[in-house]
Amino acid sequence: MTFHTPGALWVLLAVPVFVGATLFAWRARKRTTRSLGDPGVIEGLVAGRGAAWRAARATLFAAGTALLVVALAGPEYGQHTRMLRKRGVDLVIALDMSKSMLAEDVSPSRIARAKREIAELTQGLGGDRVGLVAFAGDTMPFPMTTDYAALELFLRGVGPLDMPVGGTDIGAALDASRRLLEAGEHPADGAAPTPRAERPARVVVLITDGGDHAGDVDAAAKRLADAGIKLYTVGVGTAAGGPIPVRQSPTDTPHYVRDQSGRVVITKLSGSDAATLARIASETGGRYLNGDSGGSSMNAIAGQLATLQQAENQARKITVREHHYLEALLPAFVLLLIEGLLPEAWLGRRRRRARVRAEEVAA
Repeated sequence: MTFHTPGALWVLLAVPVFVGATLFAWRARKRTTRSLGDPGVIEGLVAGRGAAWRAARATLFAAGTALLVVALAGPEYGQHTRMLRKRGVDLVIALDMSKSMLAEDVSPSRIARAKREIAELTQGLGGDRVGLVAFAGDTMPFPMTTDYAALELFLRGVGPLDMPVGGTDIGAALDASRRLLEAGEHPADGAAPTPRAERPARVVVLITDGGDHAGDVDAAAKRLADAGIKLYTVGVGTAAGGPIPVRQSPTDTPHYVRDQSGRVVITKLSGSDAATLARIASETGGRYLNGDSGGSSMNAIAGQLATLQQAENQARKITVREHHYLEALLPAFVLLLIEGLLPEAWLGRRRRRARVRAEEVAA
């Protein structure tokens, strides 16, 4: 047998002290009674059988107190398995907001298709936390939340023309996504971080048309893998590609991005870009999906998330010691209740009242 709070057992030292004090008081009472006259007569008049009741009450109090202390110490013996359930998935979507995402080789455009599929994905989530990192040459994060409506509002309000720095820094986007997930494990109120055993699965979904122009994407992917974060990559665009239209409003006639020679830039999802996305996803245990492969690529992502959710929500058996404080607490309560109900000298008082009535009748 072990105890959850063994230090409480030191209180048991008070029980023999109480017993000793009770015996001392009983002997002192007895000496005082005998000093008043004939011991037989005095004890019959004063105590009667009250001494037995006092002894019973003292015994019940000592035993009840000892059991109460044992219950407070938390006796543990035997063991059983307990089911520990974990939260489902924490998800961060890293969305490429570079100007090349305005290309219309994917209908209606790369960025519009990506936003639509993100909305479809969040609609199928069941309370999992989602964050968003919009990126181009720099990142713009939206914190982890279960308020999907707020996330969609943010997503609708930002586009490639709103990004302050051009380019496509996938490495920075992956690092920002990792930091967002790690920040979600430390409550803002200063409470202790979530224990590792109870953390949800962590996933980053990267949606991009490739073309990493800055940062070390492989090193960033390795940092995700080291942190236990899975990466799923979605390539948006076609191998044929298309020009990049720029409009100030949806009704404007577009002009197309041109290079320094004045030729219209054609952006395409190249084979090397797809290979890079597949490689970094594989490094974390995730996978690469082609966003133009027919149907919604987010359906495949949703299937992967469902698999993770099922795995995370499965009961994980842990062995724990069985607590048996009730076996000591209930008898302690009963003994102390009986002790409180017993009179100290109930029978002795009855005998004295009977004797007084007899003397009155005789007189």
